[in-house]
Amino acid sequence: MDVALVVSSFLPRFGGVEEHVLNVARVMSVRRSVVIWAVDQGDKEVPRSVDGIPVRYLSCPLPARTPAALAGFLRAAPGAWRAWQQALGADRPAVLHVHCFGPNGVYAAALARATGTPLVFTTHGETFADADGAFDQSALLRSALRRTVRRADTVTAVSRYAAADIEARFGASDVQIVPNGLNLDEQTGTPPDWLPERYAAAVGRLVGNKGYDLLIEAFARVPATDVELVIGGDGPQREQLARQARHLGVSDRVHLPGRLDRAQVGAVLADAEFLVMPSRAEAFGIAVLEGWRAGIPVIASNRGGPPEFVTHEQDGLLVDPTDVPALAAAMTRVLTEPDLARSLALRGHGRVRDFTWPAVVERYESHYDRIPVSHRGR
Repeated sequence: MDVALVVSSFLPRFGGVEEHVLNVARVMSVRRSVVIWAVDQGDKEVPRSVDGIPVRYLSCPLPARTPAALAGFLRAAPGAWRAWQQALGADRPAVLHVHCFGPNGVYAAALARATGTPLVFTTHGETFADADGAFDQSALLRSALRRTVRRADTVTAVSRYAAADIEARFGASDVQIVPNGLNLDEQTGTPPDWLPERYAAAVGRLVGNKGYDLLIEAFARVPATDVELVIGGDGPQREQLARQARHLGVSDRVHLPGRLDRAQVGAVLADAEFLVMPSRAEAFGIAVLEGWRAGIPVIASNRGGPPEFVTHEQDGLLVDPTDVPALAAAMTRVLTEPDLARSLALRGHGRVRDFTWPAVVERYESHYDRIPVSHRGR
């Protein structure tokens, strides 16, 4: 086994990190042996392989402050550590590549240190965008990440914005940028029957950092009352967002259909007036690429990674989503200026070919190849 992709979360859960690792594994497995190691989160039905790629779910208990939690950790930790050692012995990866640091990173870094296995770490913005604020709450995670970025053979980030956070707060240096990618040939499904005739779209997990409360507030100010809003995704804020739409008097025009599968995302975006990504902070912004692929105008947050690859008023509109009137004005512009909308859509669609999964994998593999031979397989 050449590479173990060690991820904080994987199927049946699905989000940006899970999608990233899945697509990287698919492309990488054509040229080298790959296994996915994921945190066991107690899901009842989990895949043991995806497209022929083995998947292991490993327990990652961490100590906590209460006596009961600490006692539980002391009971579970020895068995968990043995399972990680056994996974290394069975799969024999030459490189451990941690994606999205969490308990997975704590165990993978300890295993790499104990066995001399090369370690690569990729941050996806988890240090500032985690919905539960894990790094604000856990001194253990903070200290483990600081040790990891010092020990890792290579540290990469999906954007310079994400890199800057681990450099400033966790002491990382020489962080390499490997952006997200997109499957250009992904099949689009049949449009759902519930889609409105005219609508704007947003897709993502319904958590505070994604800014959908800001979007609904701004949407209520858009004068085009024949346009509705579809926010595809699920998460803990779903009911809160529904209440907000009712309070603002736009519940009849705001649709929260829940999680969309990949084919449904393509179908929803294909006929949307535009895509809007109102994140308070965004490590990269893969939704921008999805909007570009669909050939529709994109309005993206200027807080985080998007300004690194979106050019304002050329292939997208960049706006501070916390400035609600400005966000409403950007949506109004796209709806009322057809020449602008067409230009944004056309230029964005032309840009999307710069972001493919084979290009992402090629960058990762170039970093693997730079690991000194004496470090590999120790």
